[in-house]
Amino acid sequence: MSTLTHRDLGPDKDAAEMSDSDEAGRVAAAKPPTVAAKPPTVAAKPPTVAAKPPTVEVAGSPVPAEPGNFADRRRQHAWVPGSAALLTMLIGLSDIIAIFKPGWPHRLHKLSHFVPGTLTNVTRSADVIIGLMLLLLAHGLRRRKRRAWQAVAALLAFDIGIHFFHSQHVPTAVVALVLLIALIYFRDEFYAEGDQRNRWRALRVFVALVIADVVIGLTYILLARGLATDYSFSQRVWEVITGLVGVSGPVQWVPEARGDLFGVLTGTLGLFTLIVAAYLFLRTAGPRARLTKADATRVRELLAKHGDRDSLGYFALRNDKDVIWSPTGKACICYRVVSGVMLASGDPIGDPEAWPGAIAPFMDEAARHAWAPAVMGCSELGAEVWCREGDLTALELGDEAIVNVADFSLSGRSMRNVRQMVNRVAKHGYVAEVRRVGEIPPQELNSIVAAADSWRGSHTERGFSMALGRIGDNECVLATATEGGVVRAVLQLVPWGADGLSLDLMRRDKAAQPGLNDFLITETIKAAPGLGVKRISLNFAVFRAALERGERIGAGPVLRAWRSVLIFMSKWFQIESLYKFNAKFCPVWQPRFFVFPSTKDAPRIALAALRAEAFLVLPKLELRRIARRTARQLGLGRLRSRQGGTGGRVAPP
Repeated sequence: MSTLTHRDLGPDKDAAEMSDSDEAGRVAAAKPPTVAAKPPTVAAKPPTVAAKPPTVEVAGSPVPAEPGNFADRRRQHAWVPGSAALLTMLIGLSDIIAIFKPGWPHRLHKLSHFVPGTLTNVTRSADVIIGLMLLLLAHGLRRRKRRAWQAVAALLAFDIGIHFFHSQHVPTAVVALVLLIALIYFRDEFYAEGDQRNRWRALRVFVALVIADVVIGLTYILLARGLATDYSFSQRVWEVITGLVGVSGPVQWVPEARGDLFGVLTGTLGLFTLIVAAYLFLRTAGPRARLTKADATRVRELLAKHGDRDSLGYFALRNDKDVIWSPTGKACICYRVVSGVMLASGDPIGDPEAWPGAIAPFMDEAARHAWAPAVMGCSELGAEVWCREGDLTALELGDEAIVNVADFSLSGRSMRNVRQMVNRVAKHGYVAEVRRVGEIPPQELNSIVAAADSWRGSHTERGFSMALGRIGDNECVLATATEGGVVRAVLQLVPWGADGLSLDLMRRDKAAQPGLNDFLITETIKAAPGLGVKRISLNFAVFRAALERGERIGAGPVLRAWRSVLIFMSKWFQIESLYKFNAKFCPVWQPRFFVFPSTKDAPRIALAALRAEAFLVLPKLELRRIARRTARQLGLGRLRSRQGGTGGRVAPP
């Protein structure tokens, strides 16, 4: 495990140095005098590029942006969001803890005779609600959310008014007042935009939960049968609504214990409704990640010109990614927002000279929404450009296994295990066929896809940085292993420039002969010259260097301990098994890097990366699948199949 520092850029140094030009996204306003001093190749650029402000294109729609604006503001007064969040959290805790202190509600006796019992209950409820809301909003303040700033300012103003009613909370009121003044003074520090969809989603959920709460409360009143008299329906509804905010209504209970239980029930429902609605209102929600056809066409054009630079380039065509373009359209970055992390994979697509032109709006977009920018699996050149242009840091994440077709051979002691496995599979009658997807008849392709889909271990498809997420692109290569005409294993490889392939997925029938993946990879390498392929990228080995060096004689205690941790984690994440599988083919190892803002953001970004790769899947209620299963059990599925079904190609979800 090592941290990348600025080093020699190697063979692509000249291309990377040219990335400082105005075409790469540094507008004339950012570097006015230096452009004239550049070499003639830069000065000869059309003046319209320097005069044209960069645009950020999200899901195909250009949005004007000012490079460095939001990214620079994020670095200014970095202590303000953290301090405001800490004070907000402390005030919220103080409000919640204060209600457990005996005696303080009785200090309201001067006003109690005007509204007997109501003022005390309202104050108790308001303190709890405000305290909980401040705790929820503290995280949004730390991330510079504008919406959180507005809500905290309003709650603090209300909280100050409540605290000044009783002397014991004057210190808290003073702290809240100081914080409110500071928030107003530093209001420009809280600029991060929220997702507009969250407002309507939170409103819909809030209304639905309130209706459910009223129904539950009315059901309790109906079943309890402990009312002092026969109250009207409107009085009962009002009793439930007031109970949701912790206030007694017109209904009298006999005995009073039933009324106390009703108050606990409705108060809990009210708090739950408020917390859920506030969470949905404030939570980070990324854009609907969908790569449009127009963007996909432009990305394919860039891959045709510069796709040979990065073996992960074709995976940018996943359907669940958005794209940001450089001002000249010569480079782009495909990304997805996961848990508040703006996650890209591989190097930017296109000309390295134009990479900074895409990195600048990428960083601005991340800062505008308070997302943490991160990149998974970029090359060393890409990590250098990201660290320089985005002021990020990089960590060597692992190595990519690349097989040179001309150098591959099954002979020799080092290839004995692979050779034996391949011969054993061939003796059992398995036959391999390697073809471009465009050469496979549609009916046969449908059956292959259906078979591959049936071998999936779960409904969750793993992969983000090195997975396309679908089968059947015409440019891809499909390798199949059949036994007696029945497909038993499938490999898909995506294009890597004009003369390369990159492994996408491996699936096999678990009941088939072991070693089918070794057999298919070997047969694909043998068939590569006929496809015009000179190099094949296999799986990615995380922290390969630590695993390899840690088992050598003379390895230090730190390296051995780190290797032991990796082996222990391999029980869940296949770290060691992927390394050993790749090493069998004697590949050339190319380092890959993980780029992120700072060490404090690393855990959060690592969790987001695990979620993107589907190694960490949060439990969720799959209502649609349950509904389909129920429909099948009731016989509705057979009825729909008789009526014609949906037809079309079978594809993995």
